[in-house]
Amino acid sequence: MSKALMLRESGGKVSSAIEEVTDDQLPAGDVTVAVQYSTLNYKDGLVLGGLGRLVRQYPHVPGIDFAGTVEASQSPHWKRGDAVVLTGWRVGETHWGGYAQKARVKGDWLVPLPDGMTAKQAMAIGTAGFTAMLAVMALERHGVTPDRGEVLVTGAAGGVGSVATAVLSRLGYAVAASTGRTETHDYLKSLGATTIIDRATVATPSGRPLDSERWAGCVDAVGGSTLATVLPALKYRGVVAACGLAGGTKLDTTVIPFLLRGVSLLGIDSVMCPKAERTEAWRRLAHDLGPANLDTMVQLVTLADLPRLGPEILAGRVRGRVVVDVNQ
Repeated sequence: MSKALMLRESGGKVSSAIEEVTDDQLPAGDVTVAVQYSTLNYKDGLVLGGLGRLVRQYPHVPGIDFAGTVEASQSPHWKRGDAVVLTGWRVGETHWGGYAQKARVKGDWLVPLPDGMTAKQAMAIGTAGFTAMLAVMALERHGVTPDRGEVLVTGAAGGVGSVATAVLSRLGYAVAASTGRTETHDYLKSLGATTIIDRATVATPSGRPLDSERWAGCVDAVGGSTLATVLPALKYRGVVAACGLAGGTKLDTTVIPFLLRGVSLLGIDSVMCPKAERTEAWRRLAHDLGPANLDTMVQLVTLADLPRLGPEILAGRVRGRVVVDVNQ
């Protein structure tokens, strides 16, 4: 028997409780993992609240990330005792996830825990940090180097933004961190932000097809009107890596920045990311994100805390990263 945070649906409402789960109840898969830590992402907040139709079948164990050790394996790629990380593949949505002491998944969904990284540190990174690294790698591939100028990070105090700010800073970029929370300014500066931008200044488009050139690149975790504001202010051949929708899904803009300045809008998907790129992103995170930065980002919680924190992350009131100790 093991513990899990179980979601149940009745009358259109979703409730949660910590329940005992037998190994026979675990879903199909060729690897069983003894989970040590999970984490809380924006998508987890939606699932915990029964929002977005992400979960179609109940009862359900949420948690889109986890890190732990292999307990049993029928996969040729993994053996008992291997340290592993899982993000994506719709685990925690269509497949039972990491808010449990045990998880059973397909071995192809797992990647090795990078050398020098603990399971707790991996979940301090989680999907949010993994997505941030994919965004940074995309900027690099499209020619955004530190000498090109400032890189804007929107939603900078959140999970994606915190990791993006820290990684970009360590790589030598000048980082402009956008936030609407004044109490996070010192925190963002501690991560390496060189400039703090009030969220309101990038929340409303000017209405002009082009604005003065300011940003060499942008990691955008907000979307909506913020993304529409950023695009006309990019430098020639500037790049936005779009990886979030906290500010909305609609994009009201023109093609002018793309045609006259040659800007690029890159979509970042962490869910179905190919394994080779996935493994490289985790290797880069182990190398390019300092442990001291992780320590400043993290608050440690238990399974029992998650129903309370779900609405908090949806409302943008969670700073940095939440790590879940599933064994407490």
